[in-house]
Amino acid sequence: MSDIALIGITVLAAVACMGWLVMKWVEQMLNRQKETLTAQASTTLADMFIFIDPQKMFRYNVLAMFVLPGGIWVMTGNPVFTLAALVATYVLPKYYVRALRQRRFKTLEKQLPDALLMITGAMSAGASVNIAMESMIKEQRPPISQEFDLMMRELRIGVDFDTALQNMEKRNPIPDFALVISALRISREVGGNLAEILNSLAETLREKQTMEGKIASLTAQGKIQGVVMTALPLLVMFGLTQIEPVAMAPLFSTWPGWLTLAVIGLMETMGYFFIRRITAIDV
Repeated sequence: MSDIALIGITVLAAVACMGWLVMKWVEQMLNRQKETLTAQASTTLADMFIFIDPQKMFRYNVLAMFVLPGGIWVMTGNPVFTLAALVATYVLPKYYVRALRQRRFKTLEKQLPDALLMITGAMSAGASVNIAMESMIKEQRPPISQEFDLMMRELRIGVDFDTALQNMEKRNPIPDFALVISALRISREVGGNLAEILNSLAETLREKQTMEGKIASLTAQGKIQGVVMTALPLLVMFGLTQIEPVAMAPLFSTWPGWLTLAVIGLMETMGYFFIRRITAIDV
């Protein structure tokens, strides 16, 4: 009996130690997620004029991390699908914010040539740089009107023009914006015809966007092929499950099947991102 009791105590101690380690790991993971979401809400989202309470965002994310994987486990009993749902709910907020940021930058790049032409048109008519920018702000739509309006507000409260330009460049670290800010800064320091400079820059950016559109149309087929090749094995697996449910049942109810699903998911994800990287051509 003493040997059995010793073994039982050892097993309980090992389980307790393992449980403590798991709890510490979960605590560290949640703290890291909280810090990430707080940083994104206070910097990235604020730069996009999206104001969300970081604490509320974190609570919703933690709730989704428990509810969604738990629901999938109850419906399927598959640990691979449950783990995939847990990982997805953990990383989805970061990728969603990144996607919002990239979409905003794309919109800014598209609006920039027209905004520059509006500024040069007003300056050619005799307006100053500040008045030309204010006129452009009234005519343009967000997000470019928000960025220039924020810069003008900083100028009104006494911020230096060069500092306001640097702040706008930090909020929008894209090459097109860097060119415009460099042109404004150089013109302010050494002089010159700013209207002609901005007009030439607007034409250059418009030609660059035309070239990017041609490249996007030429690589669209490759991107669609990546989506099709990624979805095809999943559709075949779904079809076989409907046609031969008995033969496909071990794939969803046994450990070898779960391991196979994990390998399939990993290879599908890697293949999709490799194809995306190949078809992503930067000008």
